[in-house]
Amino acid sequence: MIGFMITLRSFRNKRRLKITSARWQRRAIFLLGGIVVGAAAVALAQLADLAQQAFRLLLGQSRYAALLVTPLGFALSAYLTIRLFPGAQGSGIPQAIAARHLNDQAARERLVSMRIAAGKMILTLFGLLCGASVGREGPTVQVGASVMFAIGRVSPRRQPGLILAGAAAGVAAAFNTPLAGIVFGIEEMSRAFETRTSSLIIAAVIAAGLTSLALMGNYTYFGSSATSLARGVDWLAVPFCGVVGGVVGGLFSRTIITVSRGLPSPVGHAIKAHPLWFAFACGLAAAICGLISGDTIYGTGYEQVKASLEHASPLPQDFGVLKFLATTFAAISGIPGGIFSPSLAIGAGLGSNVALLFQDAPLGAIMLLGMVSYFAGVVQAPITAFVIVTEMTDNHGMVVPLMTAALIAHFVSRLICEEGIYHALAKGFVERATRPPEAKAPPVSS
Repeated sequence: MIGFMITLRSFRNKRRLKITSARWQRRAIFLLGGIVVGAAAVALAQLADLAQQAFRLLLGQSRYAALLVTPLGFALSAYLTIRLFPGAQGSGIPQAIAARHLNDQAARERLVSMRIAAGKMILTLFGLLCGASVGREGPTVQVGASVMFAIGRVSPRRQPGLILAGAAAGVAAAFNTPLAGIVFGIEEMSRAFETRTSSLIIAAVIAAGLTSLALMGNYTYFGSSATSLARGVDWLAVPFCGVVGGVVGGLFSRTIITVSRGLPSPVGHAIKAHPLWFAFACGLAAAICGLISGDTIYGTGYEQVKASLEHASPLPQDFGVLKFLATTFAAISGIPGGIFSPSLAIGAGLGSNVALLFQDAPLGAIMLLGMVSYFAGVVQAPITAFVIVTEMTDNHGMVVPLMTAALIAHFVSRLICEEGIYHALAKGFVERATRPPEAKAPPVSS
């Protein structure tokens, strides 16, 4: 009897030790993944700045060089994406969402893998080097999801929530906005709060955020802003910006979704048959927008918006419209690149235009309303929109106006585009990833 009790106790201790070891292994995977994602986000951010500086140096030699470099760059980027990195096109967030809806590991790997992550980073940087109006934050989400997925594959046990954690960590590290990363994971990536993995996701976000802080220091993306709506009449700008941002953001989303699904016309067939020529045409149109704007709409738009907010100086009146067109051309061309930063820049341009109607209102406050409204109109994730703008500007005095504008923009956008852009595009990636090999896209035609 005594021997049996000793054996039972020994079995229980071994089982408890095994469970504890598995738990710590699981935590270590999320923490390690968060650190790697944070380091990748910092590397992509710094290289993106260098790429944009190199393009500005080119423009310093000749403004008209963009008429050749940008369209050729678009075509080459589209070719490399189709041939070498299928699944890396566009923002990257739809791919991460699609991967979470897939159960087959091989299908997931077509959307999130280290090969895709490498291609995403290289081609996003190449797009910025050519003057494309793209951002690096969406690509960081796909890179984060890919890193977590790769780490999870070497784990002896299946780890749920890894792709979600990688995506959330990517947003947190890209913007230095940990709270926005968590909210993005809940509202946009999962559309639900997964209690089973919530603490591990937060741990990954913290690890990515700390890594970013260690490498780049503490900073706010658009600097610190203390601007706020002072007078009662200034609050009329809240619904005005909400409606404008919702309408324009909804139109952008609907355009991208419609083109991605294929236009039911000879034009649509021509685009599908000659994707490289279409990318070239999009690049040429983007370059023309750049020339008209005085070279202000190339790249992410981060520097222009930050300078405008810091000095309370309005953006050029045509900045928002031309940035909208350039970003649309980049998004439909099929090249890798995000829409996060360009969307915020477009919103700032729209806000600067709206401020002309409110002469005595603080310009910075109206621009923030424009940013959150347009972004909420595009992604239809209002909570993520106002949290990310609040954290990026360290402005808590604008929380209520930003929340209100984001909600108005969300509802207005849904009247134009029934579904958010990321989830609508994700459905297409799910369909393509699950096709049998013989049903894949036909060979590339120039």
